[in-house]
Amino acid sequence: MLFDKVLSELVVSGDLTVTDWLGMTRRYGDGTGNPVHIRFASGAAARAIAMYPDLKLGEAYVDGTLRLEQGTIYDLLALATQNMWRSKSITLHGMTAGIRKMLRRVHQHNPVGKARQNVAHHYDLSGKLYDLFLDVDRQYSCAYFETPKATLEEAQLAKKRHLAAKLQIKPGMKVLDIGSGWGGLGLYLAEVSGAEVTGVTLSEEQHKLSNERAQQRGLSDRVRFLLQDYRQLDQPFDRIVSVGMFEHVGIGHYPEFFSKCHQLLKADGAMVLHSINRSDGPGATSAWIHKYIFPGGYIPALSEVLPHLERNGLYVTDVEILRLHYAETLRHWAKRFAGNREKAKAIYDERFCRMWEFYLAASECAFRFGGMNNFQIQFCKQQGVVPLTRDYVTTEEERLRKIERKTPLLKSVSR
Repeated sequence: MLFDKVLSELVVSGDLTVTDWLGMTRRYGDGTGNPVHIRFASGAAARAIAMYPDLKLGEAYVDGTLRLEQGTIYDLLALATQNMWRSKSITLHGMTAGIRKMLRRVHQHNPVGKARQNVAHHYDLSGKLYDLFLDVDRQYSCAYFETPKATLEEAQLAKKRHLAAKLQIKPGMKVLDIGSGWGGLGLYLAEVSGAEVTGVTLSEEQHKLSNERAQQRGLSDRVRFLLQDYRQLDQPFDRIVSVGMFEHVGIGHYPEFFSKCHQLLKADGAMVLHSINRSDGPGATSAWIHKYIFPGGYIPALSEVLPHLERNGLYVTDVEILRLHYAETLRHWAKRFAGNREKAKAIYDERFCRMWEFYLAASECAFRFGGMNNFQIQFCKQQGVVPLTRDYVTTEEERLRKIERKTPLLKSVSR
């Protein structure tokens, strides 16, 4: 009865059929969209989802107590996300969300040692797994789709080019990449922009492979990747870039992050921060994502970020919102993972595959229907460091394209 009440309030649009553990079937919504039919193996699973959907829906799908008779996990989550605004009327759901928000500083406490443990939980998985769904350069962040028909490889290259253009790098400049991943952006900035790059990561797997790639490209004299926390650096840089790392900082560490960026940035330096953005204001990390995917992580709202720039004497010189680019990126990743599902199952198991499917589908729905997007904030210590208009970005991108045509694609990830 509780589950039926919740669904009756929640599902206004869409076409959802539910068969319970006793074989009784009910239908919800207005019959529009892709039909979805789910079946529960137990009453406990249905009651748990009704009381704590943010955690228990994903757990039920992964452990098989919720089965799809029709439609995909993406179809189910798309239906739920598009109706989710009505969930505010469900008192119990609102209470659990409020409690998570109250506790977020505890959940996001990421001192140096713990931050490395949290990173290892996700990024030190088998490299073979990431090769199953990422592009050949292993870019694990929002791509930049210049055209709707762009391939994932083209969009990820465009992302690196777009960032490099905003950084306005001159040959020989010292550049810091905070959260350097498998090294693709750092290698691009060295090879195409002519920078001297230092990248820092807390993932042992990423650190090892990124340095191997630098050696393969003959760039070891201009690129170094360190297994080190950015908070342990002390040398100044002309440019700083950070892509997809800020989501792991934790809201209680924002003052520390921007204070350190101010310290590391030269007087005439510039930084670009690329992060997922919570467009509906401050909130809390999904309980399921926190437990299974990104412990210690948090997606910020712009209103939580900009005050720290102001307090540290950093001038915001440009803000760009990338709308739906991450939804498209995740769609590509999900398709590639589905096409390589048996290979993923051989690396891990069926349960892992279901967890990863849920993660990719839930993330895409959040960006496509739930208001999540990405921001790129450019900031400096001096207002006159970058040009007065944004035309320079387009001009610089075209210049970089010409250099790229003479450079072999950065696809040196060992396969």
